[in-house]
Amino acid sequence: GFYQVHPEEQGVVLRFGKYAYTTASGLHYHWPYPIETVLTPNVSRENRIEIGFRSDNGRIRYRGTSLRDVRSENIALTGDENIVEMNFTVTWKVKNAGDYLFNVRDPEATVRIAAESAMRDAIGMTPIMQIIADDRKGVQDQAEKTLQRLLDEYKTGIAVTSVQLTKADAPAQVIDAFNDVQRAKADKERLS
Repeated sequence: GFYQVHPEEQGVVLRFGKYAYTTASGLHYHWPYPIETVLTPNVSRENRIEIGFRSDNGRIRYRGTSLRDVRSENIALTGDENIVEMNFTVTWKVKNAGDYLFNVRDPEATVRIAAESAMRDAIGMTPIMQIIADDRKGVQDQAEKTLQRLLDEYKTGIAVTSVQLTKADAPAQVIDAFNDVQRAKADKERLS
């Protein structure tokens, strides 16, 4: 009946298969199987999800390797009705092991879908020039707040540690036309 919970884990005690209580790190006792069992998920590991792209084994390699874009994830509509291609990463930890284990069937997929929604919401309220040049930090912060609110509403037991927008550009097919429009606007402002 004795069990040990390591410092990076939480102990989740199940009594007859139903959640009973959570224990912190250290040496503990539970009733022997089949009355009680213990699950010990790692709650200190930072998990990372890449959205809009995939790198080699979760490690971004800048030289010698190209990142593979995922078209269904990296397109969003901006507040001024332009299209932007975006890549971003979300890092998260488990904050409540009981909720994490029992309220969500696939936590990684839930974080991915909620993060896509939160980022599209933040980008959808922001003009393209702010996203590309001026206010990436504001978009990241807004997406992080929205994502954490969604995950809390779902009772996932997950805490978002960061949302980082790694790429935000006009689509490759229209980048030349987009740059021409931006140069024309700058020339108009300069001549006025």
